[in-house]
Amino acid sequence: MVPTGAYGTWPSPIDAALAASHDGRPEFVGTVGDEVWWTAPRPAEGGRRALVRRRAGGAEESVLPAPWNVRSRVIEYGGQPWAGAARSEGGPLIVFVHHPDQRLYAYEPDGGGEPRPLTPVSTVGDGLRWVDPVVHLDRGEVWCVLEEFTGESPTDLRRVIAAVPLDGSAAGDRAAVRELTDDRHRFVTGPRLSPDGRRVAWIAWDHPRMPWDGTEAMIGEVTDGGPFAGVHPVAGGPDESVAQVGWARDGSLLFVSDPGNWWELRRIRPDALDSGEPTAVGLCEGRGEEFGGPLWKIGLTWFQPLDSGLIAVIHGKGSTALGILDPETGELVDAAGPWTEWASTLAAHGSRVVGVAASPRSGYEVVELDTRTGRTRVIGSAHTDSVDPAYYPEPQIRTFTGPDNREIHAHIYPPHNPDRIAPGDELPPYVVWAHGGPTGHAPLVLDLEIAYFTSRGIGVAEVNYGGSTGYGREYRNRLREQWGVVDVEDCAAVAEALASEGTADPERLAIRGGSAGGWTTAASLTGTDVYACGTIIYPILDLMGWATDETHDFESRYLESLVGPLAEVPGRYRERSPIEHVDRISAPFLLLQGLDDPICPPVQSERFLAQMAGRGVAHAYIAFEGESHGFRRADTMIRALEAELSLYGQTFGIARADVPQLELKK
Repeated sequence: MVPTGAYGTWPSPIDAALAASHDGRPEFVGTVGDEVWWTAPRPAEGGRRALVRRRAGGAEESVLPAPWNVRSRVIEYGGQPWAGAARSEGGPLIVFVHHPDQRLYAYEPDGGGEPRPLTPVSTVGDGLRWVDPVVHLDRGEVWCVLEEFTGESPTDLRRVIAAVPLDGSAAGDRAAVRELTDDRHRFVTGPRLSPDGRRVAWIAWDHPRMPWDGTEAMIGEVTDGGPFAGVHPVAGGPDESVAQVGWARDGSLLFVSDPGNWWELRRIRPDALDSGEPTAVGLCEGRGEEFGGPLWKIGLTWFQPLDSGLIAVIHGKGSTALGILDPETGELVDAAGPWTEWASTLAAHGSRVVGVAASPRSGYEVVELDTRTGRTRVIGSAHTDSVDPAYYPEPQIRTFTGPDNREIHAHIYPPHNPDRIAPGDELPPYVVWAHGGPTGHAPLVLDLEIAYFTSRGIGVAEVNYGGSTGYGREYRNRLREQWGVVDVEDCAAVAEALASEGTADPERLAIRGGSAGGWTTAASLTGTDVYACGTIIYPILDLMGWATDETHDFESRYLESLVGPLAEVPGRYRERSPIEHVDRISAPFLLLQGLDDPICPPVQSERFLAQMAGRGVAHAYIAFEGESHGFRRADTMIRALEAELSLYGQTFGIARADVPQLELKK
């Protein structure tokens, strides 16, 4: 007989160390000849990103030992940090960005030597950074995006597409880097070369737009040793977001954009490009789902042309699938398998398509589809059950009704543990999770941090509030000038609905989130009385500071769409900022902050705490040396998760001896 235990007291084999060891996911898959390569997290190795190689025979190996860390800091969120090329002799050549110095390195993994630098170090501002490389062996160059600081301010910089010699001649000489574009645009992605080598395509946009607001697909002509010529836009604009560009084998330009409500795959034929009348035709219109997403990192991919003329696509509404699209007939056939979320990275070689996918029962793993047979299989970073999967939560896909009768999408994870049942007269505590971005979404996948709570008897509600991606531009635009209103209202509506229907205890509701989710958490504690406590993780707390000089360049004008132009609505910035309303906070909270965070800097948390001093509200602050925006180290994640559980235990009256007691100060 299964024993009875109060919610929140259940014993669980999923401890914080186990959850931390499974944090992160494989990213940036690519093929080098017959081999598949990707980057993978290493929480136990200082949070570095390793470069992983799967040989043609199936052996998987980490290529570069610690402390090599394959991650770019361009726009701070980075992007595609490596590229490779197969050579007829000597094995593959790999080019990658090393995170500590942001230099571009060349490496011959079968040559027995060490990586050699290709780019110089600059002492100006945060130096030179590189992302989205493509190796051109025939030209002896790697083409990529250069982000160059011109002063000490985080907004003193320029971005161009550049060619870096593979012979290392630019390692000590910035002048040896050949610029292929001018810096007319504030932001660019890496260039994609047409099959005939005549043209290149890339994406560009400018402040105050974010890439999901409006971008342009640019094309130019390749010249012999000079910059691209005849550069001009062929798609996109202020109100159309081009998320990816590429080329079909016949020379057609393929791109994902949203002139309507959805990101959809579109095509411009070669003759239209040659005629100067680039008329685009939709290849998957009217399906009511997304074929792209927000360009938070440079070089994300949602489609990949195949040698057969077919196109591999990631698509869906809310959750996503991998499909093969026939661009001539519009027929779309999805790959078989249990996966409910495909990350925005795809690679193809011959008839094989490789991506990264997860499900509610499995973490992210590298998956291969053979388009000839339709067979899918896991080929790397395979999910393994470190505990009995009976302890995993069973998610419910729910749609709630919010203010103005609007739909709110959410994933509900009820408490679940095969070793305990709750008393029949008790309702469980629930924690609302507000995702970051805010232009992003919570995927429907296995997350051991969620299981850490649900297996102990605490429910989790992940809310894809208005403004989230995956549901069309109209849903995404609900947050325009409404940040701190719609997100707060939608999270509260879900929490209150769970309480009113008898799913959650109305007296034991909490909210947590990181980055933009940290903002929503803090704004919820100042703007509602729904929650008994909250966990605020590397947050935005002061809009006035964030809109001026307290964040990085990429998001420095983001608030113009989320809140409104500062010059026109300064009162709105003050009214919505949690730091301006600390007197409204009565619920206990935990504040977690990375001290090296350039996006949501610790100065905001420190000012917020200074305002809270002496107000008699129980709270704790934990700052982590060496952590940036998004915790990556195992010891950090363990301490943060255990502190969060202790907060809920103390607030909800749950005694737990398996985590250190969090010291709450007033």
